[in-house]
Amino acid sequence: MPELSILQPVVVLAAWTMIMWLWMYATRIPAMQAAQVEPDKLANDPETTLDRVLPPGVQWKAHNYNHLHEAPTVFYAVALVLFLTGEGDGRTAILGCAYVGLRILHSLVQATFNKVMVRFGIFALSSIVLMALIALAARAVFLGGTA
Repeated sequence: MPELSILQPVVVLAAWTMIMWLWMYATRIPAMQAAQVEPDKLANDPETTLDRVLPPGVQWKAHNYNHLHEAPTVFYAVALVLFLTGEGDGRTAILGCAYVGLRILHSLVQATFNKVMVRFGIFALSSIVLMALIALAARAVFLGGTA
C-alpha cells in the first residue's frame, strides 16, 4: 500500500478551507444584515458587488476562501499523483506540510491585517514549494521515482 503521509496535508488543507468558509459566513452574514443587503437584488445588479457594500475586513475572508480554490487545487492533484506513484513519504510529505502551513499563514494574513506584500511573499514561497512538489511528481511519473 502506498505511503499515506502525503494525504495528511491534503486533508488538513481541505479542513482549513472549510474553516475559512465558516469564518467567511460568520462575518459576512451579519455584515450583510447590517448593510441591509438584498441578495436577489445584488445578484441581478452587476454594478453592485459585496466588495462595494461590505467592509474590506469582511471581504478579505471571502477573497481568501476563493484563493483556496485556485493554486491549492494543483496541490491536491500533485499530492494524489505522489500518493499513487508511492512517492508520498519523506521529503514529499514534508514539502506537502510546508505548503499547507504556508497556505494557512497566507489565509491568516489575508483575513486579518491583509498586508499585500507580506501576503505575496508567503504566496511566492508556497508557490516555490508547490513547484518542487510538481518536479517530484514529474520525476515519479516520467522517470519512475527516486530509485
